[in-house]
Amino acid sequence: MSDNKIKIYKKGEKVLREKAKEIPAEEIKSKKFQNIIKKMKKVIAENNDALAVAAPQIGESWQITVISEWTLNPVSETPKTEFKNMVFINPKIIKASRDKKLFPEGCLSAPDQFGEVKRAEKVKVEAYNEKGEKFTRGASGLLAQTLQHEIDHLNGILFIDKATNLTK
Repeated sequence: MSDNKIKIYKKGEKVLREKAKEIPAEEIKSKKFQNIIKKMKKVIAENNDALAVAAPQIGESWQITVISEWTLNPVSETPKTEFKNMVFINPKIIKASRDKKLFPEGCLSAPDQFGEVKRAEKVKVEAYNEKGEKFTRGASGLLAQTLQHEIDHLNGILFIDKATNLTK
């Protein structure tokens, strides 16, 4: 199975530095985008340390991120493969708290590095789900941090661009 693992693009690859394209709402349910979402969910299932993945990380320059539901409810003892994943298409942060906090971060695209990134403690995001329905979601803590990290990916920004105390 490991030989058909989905490729994760690493720092230095051009697709990670591009601003991902928005998806027209009427195309979200198309086979093309549903297949990309399926691949992204597979990446989370295949990588135990993956809390989320952005489409550019699998070589697709589209504004999609999939966040493991484990990020939403880390107190559960259930293995993460049992969880559904949340899909955010064309996500926009419409509100962010003034209070910022240093959060420890790592990334599948920079697997050898860890650091701390100052991020808003709370955010409100507007996006579409995989059915093409628009929704708004408030987030705090780990979910807020993960959303900001993933939206950075969609804008061609890696956490290593912002991190302090970077270690290998």
